[in-house]
Amino acid sequence: MFGQQLIRFSTRRAFSSSIRQQAHFKEGVYSNLPVKVHNRKIPFGLIHFGFFTLGFLVPFFSSFVQMRKSGLM
Repeated sequence: MFGQQLIRFSTRRAFSSSIRQQAHFKEGVYSNLPVKVHNRKIPFGLIHFGFFTLGFLVPFFSSFVQMRKSGLM
């Protein structure tokens, strides 16, 4: 019985932080994002939609190139 309780207490993890660490946390609307959204040189939306547009167009472009090489176009 004591062995089971010892295992149960040793596997429990306590989460705590010091006052010094808490001073670095910013509370707010955009505090949980890993990227900077405001005050950027290039707007975030341009990079975001450009990345997905490029990823969408690459298969069509490569298909066009391969069809052109095979003589189908």
